[in-house]
Amino acid sequence: MSKEKVVLAYSGGLDTTAIIPWLKETFGYDVICCCIDCGQGEELDGLDERAKLSGASKLYIENIVDEFAEDFIMPCVKAGAVYENQYLLGTSMARPAIAKKLVEIARKEGAVAICHGATGKGNDQIRFELGIKALAPDIKIIAPWRMTDLWTMQSREDEIEYCKKHGIDLPFDTKHSYSRDRNLWHISHEGLELEDPSVEPNYDDLLVLTVPPEKAPDEPEYVTMTFEAGIPKTINGKAMKVADIISELNKLGGKHGIGIIDIVENRVVGMKSRGVYETPGGTILMAAHQQLEELILDRATYEVKKEMGNKLAQVVYEGKWFTPLCEAIRAFVDVTQEYVTGEVKFKLYKGNIIKAGETSPYSLYSESLASFTTGDMYDHHDADGFITLFGLPLKVRAMKMQELAKENQK
Repeated sequence: MSKEKVVLAYSGGLDTTAIIPWLKETFGYDVICCCIDCGQGEELDGLDERAKLSGASKLYIENIVDEFAEDFIMPCVKAGAVYENQYLLGTSMARPAIAKKLVEIARKEGAVAICHGATGKGNDQIRFELGIKALAPDIKIIAPWRMTDLWTMQSREDEIEYCKKHGIDLPFDTKHSYSRDRNLWHISHEGLELEDPSVEPNYDDLLVLTVPPEKAPDEPEYVTMTFEAGIPKTINGKAMKVADIISELNKLGGKHGIGIIDIVENRVVGMKSRGVYETPGGTILMAAHQQLEELILDRATYEVKKEMGNKLAQVVYEGKWFTPLCEAIRAFVDVTQEYVTGEVKFKLYKGNIIKAGETSPYSLYSESLASFTTGDMYDHHDADGFITLFGLPLKVRAMKMQELAKENQK
């Protein structure tokens, strides 16, 4: 009789390596490892050998970089979705993309369960599990770090010792370092001195994608981008797919110290956490998109879209990607992007993105209207009636307050 299968979200790190023998020993499962490539780069090197050595029967390495860029990143860029005014959702956007692929592999393998190594204090457990529940409500979810009666390891030392007892002697060490999550869009950092909000980050040791602004070049660099219906198409005249545009912007932004934020954010589970995020390319892309968009959208649409962008940021942060609400917000945003087409120019200089002009065939900016010179379309006298009606509620209230004040003086 064949064993039941479990699909493990596998990164190759110590946690998920220790989980492989634990799953086999605790549940008797046949462990199928699945590493989802969202743009981690060299972090994926050597994973196949490591997974097999640890006892996995099979390893999938699934490249979803293009899908991640086009189907998860771009909806958030088009919406201007930013959590708590700073966080560009790098990890939040990746988790539903990963969950979707885990479910696909589980269906392909006929697995009865999906396992992840997220801790019981973080947001990722929620994002993974809400995605899996929405796409495969019949598949069991195993979260070892919450199963304290079965998962007894509490430290890296415990995990290394457990691995060695099961014949897994890999080059892990007990030295604590930053907890990082990297993908095409960003890299996050938590731990060490960042756990104390009063301490300045050690940027010389911390940064991976960027340089501190003070170490960026002393000369600015001009960049030109084009968009069609809200989607980036070219950088400096060169056409590229979305994932390659983000990669190129990462290089440009990293060179000029763009996109470093130090934030204390409110996690879904109720606690505050402090982290540093590097999002050089994403910061530029969001700024360039907004630069063009403000030329095209009318005031009322732009106002509601900002509200929807904030709502989408919250929905994505909370792991609710596969929900009717998320789908509806994205549909609204797509309508607003129909005419977001044109070219933007800006310069990068020591952590700053400085506008240098924008054009669009759908621009609502009228030089004759905006100019101080009187034009045919605008009669200054029309403002009299407008202000009278626009200010009527204020005037009526003020008159009433004056009336009441006089009565009280009698």
